[in-house]
Amino acid sequence: MEKSISSSWINFYNENILRNFQNLSENPINLFTTIIDILIVIFLAYCFVRMVKGSRAWQLIKGITFLIIATWLSGLLNLNILNSILTGIMNWGVIAIIVIFQPELRRALEQLGTNKYTRFFGLDSDLATKTKEDIYKVVIAAKELSKTKTGALIVIERDINIQDIISTGVPMDSEVSPQLLVNIFVPKTPLHDGAVVISNNKIAAAACLLPLADNADIAKELGTRHRAAIGISKESDSIAVVVSEETGKISVAKDGTLIADVREDVLKKILISNIVTKRFTEKNIRKPSKFSKLRQKIAKTKDKK
Repeated sequence: MEKSISSSWINFYNENILRNFQNLSENPINLFTTIIDILIVIFLAYCFVRMVKGSRAWQLIKGITFLIIATWLSGLLNLNILNSILTGIMNWGVIAIIVIFQPELRRALEQLGTNKYTRFFGLDSDLATKTKEDIYKVVIAAKELSKTKTGALIVIERDINIQDIISTGVPMDSEVSPQLLVNIFVPKTPLHDGAVVISNNKIAAAACLLPLADNADIAKELGTRHRAAIGISKESDSIAVVVSEETGKISVAKDGTLIADVREDVLKKILISNIVTKRFTEKNIRKPSKFSKLRQKIAKTKDKK
């Protein structure tokens, strides 16, 4: 067993590592592609670690790493029985991982299409769809909170980062759902007092502290939530949705202005037009290339002739 393991390592070293170094010495140009290859692998490993960290898969990876090290050490120390057991576990472990973690693997593959890195490949349409869905969920939550006259304040981050506001609250990093939003603002619960911030299609934090607007022209009857909504919409380009605790009316704060007592359909239109339409339509408008400009000039000169 020990001889087979050592010979396999020697073959791997000779066929991969040693051969690569020989190729680099014979053709130094390959060094550039090798560096790119290494950087891509490091980047993919970094993305993978970020994706699975904190999940059940992360605990699994630590267990697999332990098994690999234990298998290598048992072979190195000639612990043949232990090594054969661990080798057998490693051989069947791949099938067991696929069976046990099938839901997590499927979810990870589904998230590839909506991941922020897909912007490099021009797949913003998926992100726009996800943002629309989140807006619908916010509207549903606002409607439910309005029915029960439960005070609420939901801030949706746009282009200007408000990490300083997020850091004042309780981190959540949760998927946007109407049930969770309604539950957060239930009176006398730990997170009900303060604002919920939605950032990058996630509920980033709850119980966040917002700056209060102190303009003299703001109506005195407005409560703390409404002043906080106006304040954050003035200091950033975020949009804040407010549900009044006294009347149950829904208001929207945008660009330092409060739009009071909006209906469900109006709220949906305001959020979609300002968060989805402007964000994704403006980004997709491309400036004409130099070649197209030159072609247009040639066409104009021909028309003149």
